[in-house]
Amino acid sequence: MQSYGLTLLLRDDLAAIERYKQHHRQVWPEVAACLRRIGVREMRIYLLGRRLFMYLEAADGFDPDADFPRANTDPRYQEWDELMRTLQEKAPEAGPGGWWAAMEEVFDLNWTS
Repeated sequence: MQSYGLTLLLRDDLAAIERYKQHHRQVWPEVAACLRRIGVREMRIYLLGRRLFMYLEAADGFDPDADFPRANTDPRYQEWDELMRTLQEKAPEAGPGGWWAAMEEVFDLNWTS
């Protein structure tokens, strides 16, 4: 199992932030199924102000740069992604062509055992 921390921003618009939260409370079943199909086992998204933090666990061998684009071959997932991007802003830390920025893992409680 592999884990990742990713971040980006939502638009600086309270209505857009509320829409983002509402969409995620009622995520489309096809989107969840597609994420599982590409190897995502667990995904949680946290919000502070406009900053999103996504924690995800994926199957061994999962590569976000290769596997997330595979999800966009699913028309319903692609529709979801396009909708979410209307509510988001690219993370300032994301590289060229990136959207979410990968975060460095600096602590895991299990390292102490």
